[in-house]
Amino acid sequence: MIRGIHHAAISTGNMERSLGFYRDLLGFEVVADFGWPTGFEPANAILGLEDSAARAVMLKAGNAFIELFQFETPTPTPGDPGRPVCDHGITHVCIDVTDVDSEYERLKKAGVKFHCPPQDLGDSRVTYGRDPDGNVFELQEVSDPKSAFALKL
Repeated sequence: MIRGIHHAAISTGNMERSLGFYRDLLGFEVVADFGWPTGFEPANAILGLEDSAARAVMLKAGNAFIELFQFETPTPTPGDPGRPVCDHGITHVCIDVTDVDSEYERLKKAGVKFHCPPQDLGDSRVTYGRDPDGNVFELQEVSDPKSAFALKL
């Protein structure tokens, strides 16, 4: 039985910079910091890679986790930090907030790039921003607790 989505995973070229964003700026809590050496076959099999080695950090906020990977091997190809959200692949990670306007202002003052100020969509207000690697995240404030999009913790 499927219970729900547990986490999204993001590959980064700079773990400390990504932790500065997700942990320090967004307030996610580190719940695990681990890695594996080159030649660890279970990791290679799961990832479909050869001779992988990486550090991984699992972060948690509310009922959601984000897992960050920084690979030593094989050598990763950097992604396009300006990749449009219409391109194939994961388009964004959504973060539920209680006051989207204040979070937008706080993060904007910290140098986070946003596509636009929060937009009113009726039962929610949302905006998209970019993490230091260019990955898109959404800040979402659902105003109606009866909405299908309301997070029930």
